[in-house]
Amino acid sequence: MTATESYLSSSEVEPLVRGKTWEEMKPGTSFRTAKRTVTEADLIQFITWAGFNEALFFDASHAAAGGYSGRLIPGAMVYCIAEGLVIQTNVLNGTGLAFMSMELSVKKPVYVGDTLHAIVTTTQSRASSKPGRGVVTATVSVRNQRDEEVLVFTPVRLIRGTDYQENQR
Repeated sequence: MTATESYLSSSEVEPLVRGKTWEEMKPGTSFRTAKRTVTEADLIQFITWAGFNEALFFDASHAAAGGYSGRLIPGAMVYCIAEGLVIQTNVLNGTGLAFMSMELSVKKPVYVGDTLHAIVTTTQSRASSKPGRGVVTATVSVRNQRDEEVLVFTPVRLIRGTDYQENQR
């Protein structure tokens, strides 16, 4: 066997990291994500890709005239960064089935150069109407480098249970 060959199939090798089942996501439990600094390149890529061609994000003098002290980050981008940080924890790896709904509230402005992280707290976890699945609600508090809450969202997700079976509909 060469270094590029393997006798194991994908089904024979367990994933390195497995997300939590809905039963493991107990109300009141919390975890913190890693941190990420938002760059000017992040801002330009996001507003260009998403079509946020708003002077507030493209024109620093326009934002300054509105009382902002730096290059402003759209709330939608802050949410996307925070959701990415949550996903990177692997808490949903192989167990997440659907993102069902959420509420979102922007609390403070975020600027280029701010470093963000999120604190995720499970607020509700219950069995769904179908076997092998559960509905989990959380509060995600997005914080900057001064530990100020800048955005909060409350995702409701469909998560596999310990008794989940493939091809269950």
